[in-house]
Amino acid sequence: MKRLRFSDDRGDVPGWVLITLMTAGLVIIIWGLAGPALASVFRQAIERVTGF
Repeated sequence: MKRLRFSDDRGDVPGWVLITLMTAGLVIIIWGLAGPALASVFRQAIERVTGF
């Protein structure tokens, strides 16, 4: 039986780490900027629903 030899195909681990960290950074920045506005919109929506 012939054995298959696989080359070192682990992928670009540092690239994936960089993409993950940059995505997390973007989420934190966007959340910081839009968080208060979204909280205000949510609060107003809840007040309208419960305020009959």
